[in-house]
Amino acid sequence: MFIKQLSAFVENKQGALSQIISLLSETGVNMRAVSIADTQDFGILRIIVNDIDVALETLKKNNVIVRANNVIGVELADKPGSLSKVLSLLTEGGVNVEYMYAFVTPGNSNSAYLVLRARHNEKAEKILADNNIKMLSEDDIKNM
Repeated sequence: MFIKQLSAFVENKQGALSQIISLLSETGVNMRAVSIADTQDFGILRIIVNDIDVALETLKKNNVIVRANNVIGVELADKPGSLSKVLSLLTEGGVNVEYMYAFVTPGNSNSAYLVLRARHNEKAEKILADNNIKMLSEDDIKNM
């Protein structure tokens, strides 16, 4: 089960990130998770939002270079060893994790959430499902 993530190019200059976040805010899009990785000239903003369609349309309409892609959202017990277990399962299954980031929600102190992109997402998804690892759906994201 995949969730959609937006990846946007952000020029590495003062105010560029703020402008993108403001655009989303003005349309009522709520961000669930955010990650940004930068280079000297630009950054890649990765976000999980409650309404992917509105966010994508808003950013494209405002000339932001953006695309939606599939990632895997995983619910973990918020305790030592949970992430290690997931990564070990993927490693043993021959899956390379390209990137990941995590978040927690205020209303659920027992869980943490992991967003990951694997070189072979379908294989990663099967390994996690076969090992009863709970994956997030788009509805789960909307209802957080």
